[in-house]
Amino acid sequence: MKKTLLVACLVLLLGMTALMAAGTKEQSVAADKMKVALILSGPANDQGWNAVAFAGLKEAEEKYGIETAYSENVGIADSEAAFRDYAAQGYDLIIGHGFQYGDPAVRVAAQFPKAKFMAIESNASSDNVASYVMACEQAGYLMGMLSASMSKTGTIGIVGGFEQPSITKVLEAYKLGAKAVNPSIKVLEAYVSSFTDVALGKEAALSMADQGADVLSHCANQAGTGVIKAAEERGLLATGDSYDQNSIAPSTVMASTVYSVPAVVMTAVEKVQSGTYEGGVYNLGMKDGVVDISGYNSFEDKIPQAVKDLIADTRAKILDGSFVVPLIETRTN
Repeated sequence: MKKTLLVACLVLLLGMTALMAAGTKEQSVAADKMKVALILSGPANDQGWNAVAFAGLKEAEEKYGIETAYSENVGIADSEAAFRDYAAQGYDLIIGHGFQYGDPAVRVAAQFPKAKFMAIESNASSDNVASYVMACEQAGYLMGMLSASMSKTGTIGIVGGFEQPSITKVLEAYKLGAKAVNPSIKVLEAYVSSFTDVALGKEAALSMADQGADVLSHCANQAGTGVIKAAEERGLLATGDSYDQNSIAPSTVMASTVYSVPAVVMTAVEKVQSGTYEGGVYNLGMKDGVVDISGYNSFEDKIPQAVKDLIADTRAKILDGSFVVPLIETRTN
């Protein structure tokens, strides 16, 4: 009887030990769950620049089962604190979605050497900070060609957010693309010093319309939706940026630049998980499937075939390397 009881106790003890070990293992897995944070300059649902980054974060969360967090409407003055807060909470990868987040990331990264930091469209880097730069100018050039081709007044306009390299390179390429189609085209440009002020974007666009611009474009994140609304109200044409924005104004937006930011985010997450993440500046463009233009949607039959062929041919040349869109990061006249 005692022997039977002793055996039963041993079996029970072994079972409890196994359960405790399993529980410890589960806790360890949970503790090791990768944490990724995203810092945005505007709302995550802006149907543009911030929306594509947020989509990448959610895709990574679904694919890898990572823990995620994000902060919206983070201005330059608050960005360093945002990076530091996430790093202090033990986040493994902290992504700043915009050129302006590069330098703050480097400063905070020096204090948290075990964390990885990333800035999209920046040129800053360190041992644990990487910047992923997209060749947005390639798509901007094509939008300039489209805008000039569809203009009847010979005047078009483009609104930028902040005057910084990541935005300026798009506006400068846009101007070059427009002049490649029509050397005498008049291109109006304005920087509104905001990525979120829709009213400012609209005001700048209406001013251009008053000066005869009949095609309006933007590279201004959420503020750019004001440009599209201005074009819609005046019965003008427009192009979108970062995301296929035809749905915002189907009878107005001919086409948009499209950036596969989710692919960039996924690449960074994979590198951190595999232990291969390294600081540095990495350039990605059309050849990498990261930069492109959308389809023409409701304008498929409204844009002349000759114009579509011209843009398709130029896009093909960019892809095969026979044509390189100039990278100009400072404003020209």
